[in-house]
Amino acid sequence: MSGRPLRVGLVCPYSFDHPGGVQNHVLGLAQHLRAQGHEPFVLGLGRPEMPPALAGRFTSAGSAVPVRYNGSVARVRFGPGSAARARRWLADGGFDLLHVHEPLTPSISILALWAAEVPVVATFHTATPRSRSMQLAGSTLRGTVDKIDAGVAVSEPAARVVRRYLGRDPQVIPNGFSYAEFGGGHHPAGGWRGGERPRLVFLGRVEEPRKGLGVLMAALPAVRAVHPDLEVVVAGRGHRALPGWVRRETSVSDVQKAALLAGADVFVAPHTARESFGIVLLEALASGAPVVASDLPAFTSLLAHDRDDRTAVGTLFPTGDADALAAAVLQVLASRDAVGAERGRRHARRFDWSVVGPAVEDVYAAVLRPTADADAPLTVPRRSAS
Repeated sequence: MSGRPLRVGLVCPYSFDHPGGVQNHVLGLAQHLRAQGHEPFVLGLGRPEMPPALAGRFTSAGSAVPVRYNGSVARVRFGPGSAARARRWLADGGFDLLHVHEPLTPSISILALWAAEVPVVATFHTATPRSRSMQLAGSTLRGTVDKIDAGVAVSEPAARVVRRYLGRDPQVIPNGFSYAEFGGGHHPAGGWRGGERPRLVFLGRVEEPRKGLGVLMAALPAVRAVHPDLEVVVAGRGHRALPGWVRRETSVSDVQKAALLAGADVFVAPHTARESFGIVLLEALASGAPVVASDLPAFTSLLAHDRDDRTAVGTLFPTGDADALAAAVLQVLASRDAVGAERGRRHARRFDWSVVGPAVEDVYAAVLRPTADADAPLTVPRRSAS
């Protein structure tokens, strides 16, 4: 978008002390906006160390409380104290617009939405068909939904959830990432990317069943029967008893993650439920690592085909099927497909912030158009009163 710099308030409902896809997306968007000359400010939970570009631009609404939510553990905060902090942040911010993420989650995003007196853009990340917050919003929170001027969904599965429960048609703009941070992998002629032996990498919270580590562990005996020297790297927070032949990395920085993926001969995402996008799949593709993933709707949407030649950019297997996962991993290790790796890199580049960021800025521009242009297609239509 062109024109004057904007003061943008970004709100994330989840704790930055426990990084995840939504948190990383918010920080990446904020850094993109800052690089374009805008003035982004973030309201979140926890006390994270901000990237240098965002120094002094994060306000904490307090510490998070872990709660069971949509079949997982969400670290959120909701109550009068957080509501007061959100109102004060909005009053002091002088924002041109507010951009809330997961606006109907019972946390600070909905508190900021209730208090907003400026145009509101909302990004919906969840692709859970039975999302409790979306069910509630569709039936009892219509006034809250009507405060949203433009809706964005990070994937087509997430957009379907919005259409089903809210009766809106959001624009699909995917999560963004920094391609350059993961573009260092290579395919040695006739050798393994990981060194002297093949390397399989899993990234995710190991104690959370939906991340699918149990499915992977059930598949590995068949893989190791063919590749007994396979190096298995399990990286992510949490505690779980694993065999001695598994290399465990409990705390992985972004730099370490990039290095792991750059040396991966296969990256496995065996998740079993509730994934709305899958940015780590793109990080693996950018590094040149072949990706094997469960056929969840979000992963299928992301990997099913390259936009140019309609060829798959990853290998999908039936969710929860350990035998199918083992077969897919063995196929990937046997092929060592350098052409496929380059196709994956090309696909991943389309999700770089240099592509995704301007699409978000276009939504901002549409929301801030004068009333005469209010029929722009990016503007979410308000429901008529019933």
